[in-house]
Amino acid sequence: MAAMMASITSELLFFLPFILLALLTFYTTNVAKCHGAANRTKKRRPNLPPGSVGWPFIGETFGYLRAHPATSVGHFMNQHVARYGKIYRSSLFGDRTVVSADAGLNRYILQNEGRLFECSYPRSIGGILGKWSMLVLTGDPHREMRAISLNFLSSVRLRAVLLPEVERHTLLVLRDWLIPSSSASVVFSAQHEAKKFTFNLMAKNIMSMDPGEEETERLRLEYITFMKGVVSAPLNFPGTAYWKALKSRATILGVIEKKMEERLEKMNKEDSSLEEDDLLGWAMKQSNLSKEQILDLLLSLLFAGHETSSMALALAIFFLEGCPKAVQELREEHLEIARRQKLRGECKLGWEDYKEMVFTQCVINETLRLGNVVRFLHRKVIRDVHYNGYDIPSGWKILPVLAAVHLDSSLYEDPSHFNPWRWKGTASQNSNFMPYGGGTRLCAGSELAKLEMAIFLHHLVLNFRWELAEPDQAFVYPFVDFPKGLPIRVHRINALEEEGTKCFDREHII
Repeated sequence: MAAMMASITSELLFFLPFILLALLTFYTTNVAKCHGAANRTKKRRPNLPPGSVGWPFIGETFGYLRAHPATSVGHFMNQHVARYGKIYRSSLFGDRTVVSADAGLNRYILQNEGRLFECSYPRSIGGILGKWSMLVLTGDPHREMRAISLNFLSSVRLRAVLLPEVERHTLLVLRDWLIPSSSASVVFSAQHEAKKFTFNLMAKNIMSMDPGEEETERLRLEYITFMKGVVSAPLNFPGTAYWKALKSRATILGVIEKKMEERLEKMNKEDSSLEEDDLLGWAMKQSNLSKEQILDLLLSLLFAGHETSSMALALAIFFLEGCPKAVQELREEHLEIARRQKLRGECKLGWEDYKEMVFTQCVINETLRLGNVVRFLHRKVIRDVHYNGYDIPSGWKILPVLAAVHLDSSLYEDPSHFNPWRWKGTASQNSNFMPYGGGTRLCAGSELAKLEMAIFLHHLVLNFRWELAEPDQAFVYPFVDFPKGLPIRVHRINALEEEGTKCFDREHII
């Protein structure tokens, strides 16, 4: 027995080096493999932009949406850009998100729409605007809807149809501002008047609804409730803004559906020569859209064409009130246009007059830059993106913040100051200026919006002077709004009469 044990021991001692060598080889090989895998994993790990995720579930959403003056980007953006840079990561609206205050990245996002990025708004917005709204559609359905809108808002139609309509609706609003004596004054909410002007214009051209009629006024009031819910918290229970907006949506769609039924009856009659030249008729005759698609299209265009344009106009009135030099130069430009009208024997503005409003366009650009009605856009990354050393994974949300670029001191001198003269000359071609987005999703109504502002300002500066009736300023909630409605005291002036050119009175308005 002892001999046997000695034999086994000697054999074990003989094989021990081989066993140890095998164990060492196995250990070395596997550790090397693990190390290599770890290195490869480390290499594959995306180099995300710096940032923080905030609280569980809600992330940093409340901080991002905290109210602040419209002429700033707010404390949240300032703080994060100072800490992390112009490209940072966060958790917003329930998603992992990259926020861009970088002009180059913003352009890159908009130029690669459909290839690397796609529109991706919170589901609650789609629930109110509808699944066929242009704001939430992507791909071919969006292109089809946008083509319909672009055709309806073509340059030919802008010149021949919409310009006269814009002027008529401008005069309808300003008619109520007329007072017998130039020494007297009256107070108006400029924000309310601007909203009334743009809503009536869009209601007329979308569904041939005339301003001042009971049905039009009811629809306008429903739209006020509707708008409050679009940007509210998606809490769908009685009494909340979101719940009220959904009820208003149903009411508004009921009005549009009724208009569609009335239009079908007219179209089925033999004599269709008196059909209204509006978007409803155009969509019903010239497209293959379903009833649901037409309803959502008209609803979203009323929303887009009314809200942003009215706030841009209210902001222009606000900024000009604080810049008498700009008002004077505007007035001189429009007096010259009025003189040329007189020489032609005309009182109504034409396309040539509009193209002569050069400084007016500077005022419009500066208003859009400083006021930033469209603050940021919602996009989703659909393919892994590598930009400026950072990796942005597919599936993440990305927010190009247009306001941050427009208020960037490295791009605009004294960016918080209203300075329309900065747009004179080649400055108007600034590629960093994107007030209506860009790329394939550039706002279809951007040219109409600028036309509305120019025509309204033409008649405003020639016939009135104004000042704030009480202090007010625009805030971001995140929608732009004047808390007090921008109350202004209006005085009638005689700029046109002094020139011997009288084109604006109550009798002139039809």
